[in-house]
Amino acid sequence: MNKTDLIARTALASLLVLGVAGSAGQAFAADNEKCAGIAKAGKNDCATKSNSCSGQVKADGVKDAWVYLPKGTCERIAGGVVIASTKK
Repeated sequence: MNKTDLIARTALASLLVLGVAGSAGQAFAADNEKCAGIAKAGKNDCATKSNSCSGQVKADGVKDAWVYLPKGTCERIAGGVVIASTKK
């Protein structure tokens, strides 16, 4: 493999990585809501009354443990309670 080929492959790989990273950011930028009461143990997105960080809930379905979901999804899940909507 010569230097020109290596440079071309590196440039192409960089463009692909930037494209994937950019589309992931746009997907999260949609309207989201905090949905409480449905998080599995260790899968909550942020702090609760009993812990100070994400991923620290010890049981499934803790009432104040929440996860981000696309707006309108939480109300369709049994046990889900919308606690806040955000637009990022």
